[in-house]
Amino acid sequence: MKLLMNNLPKNCLLAVLCAAGLIVSSCSTVSDLVSTGAQAAANAGVIDSGMAESISNSSQAIAKAAEDITPEQEYYLGRAVAGKILGNYKRYTSAALESYMNKICMAMVINSDEPQPFNGYHVALLDSDQINALSTPGGHILVTRGLVNCTDSEDALAAVIAHEISHIQLKHAVKSIKSSRAANAIIATASTAAKALSSKELNELTEAFGETVDSVVNTLVDSGYSKKAEFEADAHALELMAAAGYNPAAMNTMLHLLHDKLGSANTGFGKTHPSPAERIQKVTPLISAYKTADTSAKRKARYTKAVAGI
Repeated sequence: MKLLMNNLPKNCLLAVLCAAGLIVSSCSTVSDLVSTGAQAAANAGVIDSGMAESISNSSQAIAKAAEDITPEQEYYLGRAVAGKILGNYKRYTSAALESYMNKICMAMVINSDEPQPFNGYHVALLDSDQINALSTPGGHILVTRGLVNCTDSEDALAAVIAHEISHIQLKHAVKSIKSSRAANAIIATASTAAKALSSKELNELTEAFGETVDSVVNTLVDSGYSKKAEFEADAHALELMAAAGYNPAAMNTMLHLLHDKLGSANTGFGKTHPSPAERIQKVTPLISAYKTADTSAKRKARYTKAVAGI
């Protein structure tokens, strides 16, 4: 072991230690393995004790970054993402309409497997003609005025909100955050190991957080989720709608409305989602499994009142 270590250049050794952390799935095993490797390198005289201590400490950062994001962390990260998006969109001022949309949201989440995240669900209306809706980790849902204008009933609006709730509950953005956190932690670890006892850890972590937020914003606004994730969100949305008494067939109706409005547009929904035609093809066979009675006519009057003037 000592002979092998002595034959490795320092930079190569650091790369091996970092790579070791990537091929072991257990957080504690990663930390232990890297720390043991660093100590062995110090014993072999390849690195000094200060460098070994720095590498060992940095391995703890990798382990921590790989932990599951807590609901509280999820909320604050999601709030930062929502804040950045709201920096580019003006909020539409209508307390009555936002209250109405939040009631629709609550009617669906109350019967779900995740009725109460860390700080609840919050639906906000964006003052934009663009047809779009976004959701961030922890319960923030943003819907544009343009998309609300595409709906023709409360059930269709519920389909939009249910789709966004589904992204939150299925942790689609959280998975993106976890991947980004791990990547940034590895970068920070490599930097700390190279500089030994660096005093810039806080700045690095702050930068990593900012990069994570930017990464999620890019996913929501530009690149979009994978088609698989979008189809999963549609399928889960049907469950939420049916459990709350909404007609799941309204998802199909909403997708047809989007098809008519969007055409071949490459903005908003058209940029970040599969085509309505693809989604219709996937969701139509699933709707027949639900035997929910169509009571949407009973909600017509309150829907018409809520969206009037928008």
